[in-house]
Amino acid sequence: MHIGILKETKVPIDRRTPLTPEAAVELMKQYPEFQITAQRSDIRCYNDDEYTLSGIPVSDDMSGCDLLVGVKEVAVSRLLQGKTYMFFSHTAKKQPHNRKLLQEIVSNKITLIDYEYLTGNDNNRLVAFGRWAGIVGAYNGLRALGLRNGFFDLKPAHECHEMTEMIAELKKVHLPPVKILITGGGRVAQGALETLDPLGYKKVRPVDFIEKSFNEPVICQLDPWDYVRRKDGDDFDLQHFFYYPEEYESVFYPYSTVTDMFIPCHYWDPRSPAFLEKEDYLKPDFRISVIADVSCDIDGPVASTIRASTIEEPFYGYDPSSGSESDPFAKKNVTVMAVDNLPGELPRDASREFSEKLIESVFPSFLNDRDGIIERATIVREGGLTRNFSYLEDYLAGKE
Repeated sequence: MHIGILKETKVPIDRRTPLTPEAAVELMKQYPEFQITAQRSDIRCYNDDEYTLSGIPVSDDMSGCDLLVGVKEVAVSRLLQGKTYMFFSHTAKKQPHNRKLLQEIVSNKITLIDYEYLTGNDNNRLVAFGRWAGIVGAYNGLRALGLRNGFFDLKPAHECHEMTEMIAELKKVHLPPVKILITGGGRVAQGALETLDPLGYKKVRPVDFIEKSFNEPVICQLDPWDYVRRKDGDDFDLQHFFYYPEEYESVFYPYSTVTDMFIPCHYWDPRSPAFLEKEDYLKPDFRISVIADVSCDIDGPVASTIRASTIEEPFYGYDPSSGSESDPFAKKNVTVMAVDNLPGELPRDASREFSEKLIESVFPSFLNDRDGIIERATIVREGGLTRNFSYLEDYLAGKE
């Protein structure tokens, strides 16, 4: 199998790669059945020379490759007929902006494999960038807190060569006794804690976070049972919450009266109750001044997240009185960070980890898919929707 590493074509630019030069060499060492070529790119975080020096050929022409791998959606104009592609397509949830992409994939008889649906027998995802979203999101939150209050000025993460340089910047962080709140318990939240851990702040229980004052900065992490409760009064059940989130109501507001910086890292179902409604921001005891929204659900559970921001301009202000965007650091506003491609700020680190997971858990299945890993993640095969994704028929046809 001849694998082609694609040049990223999505706008705004994404500098990540699914296979670093080192990983490409390791993959061919472990599996001589694979041959790899990198498409020439002037934006990739690993430049063409790094691939060439590792023995990986670089070419503009990908027509000789069997499997084409990228990170983000491939530009419709760059699709090659009859090929197999693997990337994050953002089509399986019927995203309107990518309908055209899926239609072109079908009409060009392409096979599409989506990273998001590469799962093991336990249904857990095999590859993801979530940890890096949390790492960078928490850093951006600290950066916003420093800029808003004049405490310190951190170098933007995307200007750091790698994570080690970003973490070194944390030596500048000196905070008064602020309260930092994280929602979520998965890899995204753990990534956020990785950034905060070097600061040495005390981690406190939810009840203490609400009821006690501290003479030092503290961190609190909330799980679903901390911020919702069943409407019928029964005990919280996590599986029940996953299946029937509409049967729960929010109990989050008390946390907003004691929190200085909120870092949402949770997964949110549209049927779930919101964390913060527009009215909450107008209440006299509302305290949050910075929201580093890693989850970034637009017009969803956090009312101040009214749009995604960008790596180059990560912050905007939310004016509670008008419910609209305003000056990022005006004292009357909440400072919002809502970058929706956070791992792209540390592309070398994120790409290394992603590459390692692909080699460990995914590429062997291209030689023998006995566990159905590739099958489960295949949305389109040779121009036709697979059985698992047949529900996309009306979306594909433009009927919904």
